[in-house]
Amino acid sequence: MAHSLSAKKRIRQNIKRRARNRARKVELKEDIKGFTAALSGGDFTKAQAELSKVASRLDRVASKGTIHKNTAARKRSRLARRLNAVRAAKAGGAGTSAAKA
Repeated sequence: MAHSLSAKKRIRQNIKRRARNRARKVELKEDIKGFTAALSGGDFTKAQAELSKVASRLDRVASKGTIHKNTAARKRSRLARRLNAVRAAKAGGAGTSAAKA
């Protein structure tokens, strides 16, 4: 148990920051789930909107120091790559089935 006033204050600050960081990470995960749901549903316009929402949230969370800026950049890049890969697969799949018919 902390005895000095500064140690007690540090404990109070850590509790607040931990709660704030957890809340930010939960919101981020919910946004990523929304993007994944839109992507698996095949709605590319909604997925693109969700991706921009997730990218904005990632940048905001990184700027506050909850996650590292490179972590945010890596996640943003991977999500964009997934969207582009699914789009390309859909376009390639649609083109081959139309050519066969």
